[in-house]
Amino acid sequence: MQVSENSTNNTASIKNLQGFDPNHPPDPKLIDSCVHCGFCLSTCPSYRVIGKEMDSPRGRIYLMDAINEGEIALNTATVEHFDSCLGCLACVTTCPSGVQYDKLISATRHQVERNYPRSFSDNLIRKLIFTLFPNPDLLRILLIPLFFYQKSGISKAIRATGLLKKISPRLAAMESILPNITLKTFQDNLPTIIPAQGEKRYRVGVILGCVQRLFFSPVNEATVRVLTANGCEVVIPKSQGCCAALPEHQGQTEQAKALARQMIDSFADTNVDYVIINAAGCGHTLKEYGHILADDPEYKEKAQDFAAKVKDAQEFLATVGLTAKLSPLTDKPLNLVYQDACHLLHGQKISVQPRQLLKQIPGVKLKEPLDAALCCGSAGVYNMLQPEVAEELGQQKVTNLLNTGAELIASANPGCTLQITKHLELQGKKISVIHPMELLDYSICGVKFES
Repeated sequence: MQVSENSTNNTASIKNLQGFDPNHPPDPKLIDSCVHCGFCLSTCPSYRVIGKEMDSPRGRIYLMDAINEGEIALNTATVEHFDSCLGCLACVTTCPSGVQYDKLISATRHQVERNYPRSFSDNLIRKLIFTLFPNPDLLRILLIPLFFYQKSGISKAIRATGLLKKISPRLAAMESILPNITLKTFQDNLPTIIPAQGEKRYRVGVILGCVQRLFFSPVNEATVRVLTANGCEVVIPKSQGCCAALPEHQGQTEQAKALARQMIDSFADTNVDYVIINAAGCGHTLKEYGHILADDPEYKEKAQDFAAKVKDAQEFLATVGLTAKLSPLTDKPLNLVYQDACHLLHGQKISVQPRQLLKQIPGVKLKEPLDAALCCGSAGVYNMLQPEVAEELGQQKVTNLLNTGAELIASANPGCTLQITKHLELQGKKISVIHPMELLDYSICGVKFES
């Protein structure tokens, strides 16, 4: 049988296509569960902004399948569609067929980082992000020049010129969400063990986070006070580091595993009943440790046991109940809107619990925004890596929150808080964005809130 030269070349080119490696590619069984009904399209933020089929969950699943089958390559044309995904998981909530898109996009991103050579500039910005943000000690050192950058007025001058955006939209996006750095940012005031007030009900560990502990330390302090006021002895191991959310969501396999092991080890001998986290993105990843370390014989069981103890602070308090007395936050009824963080709502299926807690505060009237389930555009570091799409989503989210007429916005994730605060400022609105744990803390302490 004679084989034509064209046929031979075609066969060779198919064999030489750069695709997924054998290490946990997107599972064909999970891919086949998608019936391509399109229910995901209306809830997918990247599809709503970009408007292309390949930038939807359904489109990306088509691409995963084609790469698995060796029909197309893992190259710039395909990777850009995987990169455009926020990982918000709204499609998982919406899908009537129960497609586990979260597992598919996670597997794909780890494949991309192993097998796709990014450009020098892309590698540089990602290296900067993955070196700094999961390392709070290193990030704290960087805050010293950033502190003087803000206080000297240079930051205002640079923003006014728009020069940074012309040089690098990604660096401009990073600079634009930089919160106000104060001397308190450099402090670490929480002791290792804080006793419960009154009768001890539980012994709980608290994870401080990376961005949370530096830029939102009052949230951690408020969380500890709320927990102790409700009968919890709090343990905060000093050896804890990053939860691994950022590298895990972006496919940095080995870094994510190393950070997960460190976190598990830091709580190994604490004998806590639960491990409490007050940041939505961190909580979702902490609960996935069993999956992240599934191939690690030494840590597999430890990871599963650890993940089983993890509770979001709001989830935990709504379950065990508040015992501390709550006081009104203001002298008149307070119109409050709660912002659903994607990794709470879609990732952890936590939506009712925060609302239950907030409604227990006397005088609070809870408002519901349009498109509450739609991502604000933060999505970990998405607003730094894909600033154009994130900008539009941030504008939409803030407009919807403002349209409720609320006087205060509650947000349980630092990334969401930074994104929403930025777009409130861009729209010239002075409305506070505050964590629900801080509101409970004010209420328990009897402190009146001033916006």
